[in-house]
Amino acid sequence: MARTSITMLMGLISILALANCSDLYPQFYDHSCPQAKDIVQSVVAKAVAKEARMAASLLRLHFHDCFVKGCDASILLDNSGSIISEKGSVPNRNSARGFEVIDEIKAALEKACPQTVSCADIMALAARDSTVLAGGPSWEVPLGRRDSFGASLSGSNQNIPAPNNTFQTILTKFKLKGLDIVDFVTLSGSHTIGNARCTSFRQRLYNNTGNGQPDFSLDQSYAVKLRQNCPRSGGDQNLFFLDPVSPTKFDNSYYKNLIAKTGLLSSDEILFTQNQQTMEFVKQYAENQELFFQQFAKSMIKMGNITPLTGKSGQIRKVCRKVSS
Repeated sequence: MARTSITMLMGLISILALANCSDLYPQFYDHSCPQAKDIVQSVVAKAVAKEARMAASLLRLHFHDCFVKGCDASILLDNSGSIISEKGSVPNRNSARGFEVIDEIKAALEKACPQTVSCADIMALAARDSTVLAGGPSWEVPLGRRDSFGASLSGSNQNIPAPNNTFQTILTKFKLKGLDIVDFVTLSGSHTIGNARCTSFRQRLYNNTGNGQPDFSLDQSYAVKLRQNCPRSGGDQNLFFLDPVSPTKFDNSYYKNLIAKTGLLSSDEILFTQNQQTMEFVKQYAENQELFFQQFAKSMIKMGNITPLTGKSGQIRKVCRKVSS
């Protein structure tokens, strides 16, 4: 009996420890700004209706924020004074977008509940809403993040997984943020929507291993098609769908593409070609969209919990592009 009580007590302690490991919770604004979630959803819906690609752009902003200094809206800061913006980093320059949508959401929220909702939380909500609007899963977004006082250009250059990184390099970047191999495969599935620039995958088309040949793990007829708009030189900014099958629909086509050797980026295709464990996950998600959706929701919550600023740390910016004085 005593042993049973001790076991139950230890279990309760474990549950409480998990509950207290984060200061974020979905009801954070229920009293201070009850209309916050509706305002975010309304502006995002309008932006995505105007341009379907915006769903992927807003989802990507949240990723690129969280992998640098945690989910603290540092990516939104413009150059000013002592701040060197992350917008100029290699992963973000000429590709990170959606800043005007965040500005519009913030302006609406400042009107409704001044200096209450953080820019970091706006991005977390916008990422969820974008996923849902594109046909993907929904999840309760834990809230209560605060905004940073600074940015990290070096962190943005070093910490965000790159299209030409090796499998081990990308996995290490995930692990350094407290994310595991399951999160790596699952969150990569966000490439079921959106675009990539020619410069992100050109090396796969022309000289992948220094022998002048395209990447052997890329379907050769697909490579021929890609070369038409991604020449050996020039056309760096030409855009290509990450998922040519259903480019604006959040589904599991991405994983089916990897099996068919039509993953656009090297960082995508390696999930199927370079690791037995990730290959199995790819197969499972390709067969079972619901399984992918369930895990994507869990992994997004986990990613959104990377070292957030809470309590009295950071601030609530009035304008997302600059630190409030």
